[in-house]
Amino acid sequence: MSHGFDCFVVFAEMRTGSNFLEANLNAFDGITCHGEAFNPHFIGYPNSEDILGITLAERDHDPTRLLGQIRHATPGGIGGFRYFHDHDPRVLDALTRDPKVAKIVLTRNPAESYVSWKIARATNQWKLTNVKRRKEAQAHFDAQEFEDHLAALQTFQVMLMNALQKTAQTAFYIDYDDLQDVEIMNGLARWLGAKSQLDSLNTALKVQNPEPLSQKVENFSEMERALARMDRFNLSRTPNFEPRRGPVVPSYVAAPRTPLLYMPIRSGPEVAVQRWLCALDDVGQKDLLGDFSQGTLRAWKKDNPGHRSFTVIRHPLARAHEAFCTKILTTRQGSFKGIRKTLRRAHNLPIPEDEPGSDYDVNAHREAFTSFLAWVKANLQGQTAVRVDGHWATQAQCIQGMAEFTLPDMIVREDEMASYLPALAMQVGHASPPDPASVPNAAPFSLAEIYDDQIEALARDAYARDYIMFGFGDWG
Repeated sequence: MSHGFDCFVVFAEMRTGSNFLEANLNAFDGITCHGEAFNPHFIGYPNSEDILGITLAERDHDPTRLLGQIRHATPGGIGGFRYFHDHDPRVLDALTRDPKVAKIVLTRNPAESYVSWKIARATNQWKLTNVKRRKEAQAHFDAQEFEDHLAALQTFQVMLMNALQKTAQTAFYIDYDDLQDVEIMNGLARWLGAKSQLDSLNTALKVQNPEPLSQKVENFSEMERALARMDRFNLSRTPNFEPRRGPVVPSYVAAPRTPLLYMPIRSGPEVAVQRWLCALDDVGQKDLLGDFSQGTLRAWKKDNPGHRSFTVIRHPLARAHEAFCTKILTTRQGSFKGIRKTLRRAHNLPIPEDEPGSDYDVNAHREAFTSFLAWVKANLQGQTAVRVDGHWATQAQCIQGMAEFTLPDMIVREDEMASYLPALAMQVGHASPPDPASVPNAAPFSLAEIYDDQIEALARDAYARDYIMFGFGDWG
């Protein structure tokens, strides 16, 4: 069955069996695989001078020209090539986005491919056609090298999968162990549109290292221990169901003269930092630069060489208390009255219908805040109909959103502002920066008045990601 492809790419890696796959694809009438067409060190094969008349220099000048040549000038049928994660990235977007390019994804157990790569490097034997010429060596397993190898493969595979998902495409997935199955090869050929079929596979290329891993690795016991420590199933991952956040550039604030840019995280010490920026240049609040767009912020950065940007993170429990008191508990200007009403009626949050009065005591505050923390956990896990607002989203997710445009030069913890903010100002040439002054939170009762082990546990449950990512200890 043909899918109307006009060329194909085999996404593979070194030592995954891609040479064997190519040899068998080339055995079909109407299919031609041109080797590693976009390998940065050669074109097609180590000793080749060109592919379809395109030389290495011509390809490097304009890789899309070679892609077009493979697509349109391969004689007698469909043409393709092998592409590894470190090949010319300039063609990758064109490959992944075009549904006319058939995607074949060849995979292999990464431990097997790593060991095979190590042996090939040791022997300098990358293909084997005559068993009598086989060179023998054992691999030495290096845990850090293997982790780097694995991370590179997984990052590329996830990128590839996401690119296909976003463009409503699918690939033909084939594993190293499938390469010996003639029926699977015939199925792949039919998928590419070939009319011919094979009775048997190409046997010119031989398996170079057929022994079990225990015989191929000189420090196999060390390899076993290292792999046992790796979290293959990502069991230690903190689940993250939060929606992605944008960079929120309009909220950024810059001092008018000192080239410092503050990238605030909501419900953090925003007032204290902005007052410090005012004191830095001896100006009023209205003189701070703000309401940036991405364009005007780029212009500010260009006009202020040597600038620094920073954000300030707050302990998750203190930040949740700030968000609760200023956005949910109160009905004053700036509060979230709609969400407040929903939390009272749909989630039974025990807060007064109107502004808290004299009957709202410290016990009522503790009860209300503990209920809010339990709700925040559900909200961050995507289990409520209410939006995840930036005032109680995780700080890790907020900073990740910033990274879509620009990363802060420094992430400062609130309790270290007195040390780091003046130092940051001195880095950009301020002779005598003032110390930041603390600003009391607007709350009917302080966090210290209601804090206990239960509240800490609820905060850790809701904000596990922030506690882990930033190393926060107990608030108390």
